Amino acid sequence: MRKLLATTGLVVAAVIASPVIAQTGGAVVGTEPGKVSVADAVTIAATITAIDKATRDITLKGPQGKDVTVTAGAEVKNFDKLKVGDQVTAQYFEALTLELKKGGGLIVGRSEKDAAAGAKPGEKPAGAIGRQVTIVADVVDVNPARQSITLRGPQRTVEMLVRDPAQFKLIAKGDQVEAKYTQALAIAVDPAAKK
Repeated sequence: MRKLLATTGLVVAAVIASPVIAQTGGAVVGTEPGKVSVADAVTIAATITAIDKATRDITLKGPQGKDVTVTAGAEVKNFDKLKVGDQVTAQYFEALTLELKKGGGLIVGRSEKDAAAGAKPGEKPAGAIGRQVTIVADVVDVNPARQSITLRGPQRTVEMLVRDPAQFKLIAKGDQVEAKYTQALAIAVDPAAKK
């Protein structure tokens, strides 16, 4: 699962950075006392212009007429159902939430949950993968001069700047911070439009 997510994420990142593909998206930021959330979603659209079944290379064309080639790994089921002219849509989502836990009491640690779903036999290739990582860290120092806090997590200690003075006032040594990072990717293929 992690390898699939990392591989697919790299492909999507390369495609997002390319002017070849049509994309839409936007970031959302939310705050409340002791809690900050940031989320971003991107939708990418392209048309399949060529398929090399031997190498599993798929050439995609964006609205500006430029091509990018991606390789469908072995985890892509129903590869044989792809056709030139099919529309490929990828939706990528990631979010980070930091929540203050006053007084502590949680176990410092890291946990991870993975999920995946794929197309049924005979359907066009499609799938979704997701991951959520949760980390609990102790607040071991609060530095008013720098408006920073030092967090000791399960693997390392980091110093973080807290830019919002109202949020900074809420944090004390001995508190904890729970960080949840979520990412998900869904890819769908729609048949070429009938002429």
